[in-house]
Amino acid sequence: MEIKIPKEIQDYQETVFFGLSLRQFLCSLLAVLAAVGLYFVLHPVLGTQEVGWICILGAAPFAVCGFFKYHGMTAEKFVWAWIKSEILYPKKLVFKSQNLYHEMMKEKISQGEKLPRKRKNNHSNLERKERLS
Repeated sequence: MEIKIPKEIQDYQETVFFGLSLRQFLCSLLAVLAAVGLYFVLHPVLGTQEVGWICILGAAPFAVCGFFKYHGMTAEKFVWAWIKSEILYPKKLVFKSQNLYHEMMKEKISQGEKLPRKRKNNHSNLERKERLS
């Protein structure tokens, strides 16, 4: 008997039926139900070969959703992330700088007052005096 242990604990999947996880099994079941439903709906209208191809195409998205993983995301999370990044959020990010000092001193500037100057560092003055003496 051989037990597979994944290196990463988050990669562990509990098998439920036929070696599939619950998610994979349910999506496979949905794919089969979609194919059977399409077959019974379209068989009286179309030929057998066309109905077979339509059943395959109709079941494929459900089957893919069960096994799809991209950067640790399932199909639904990936589709939601794609919709957010491509549709909901703007593609063009505009950066506008904001001068907070100008905003604070706007009134004084408009009145023509002189703005306070930055004081010089006293330590540098003391060091200069020590060097000179």
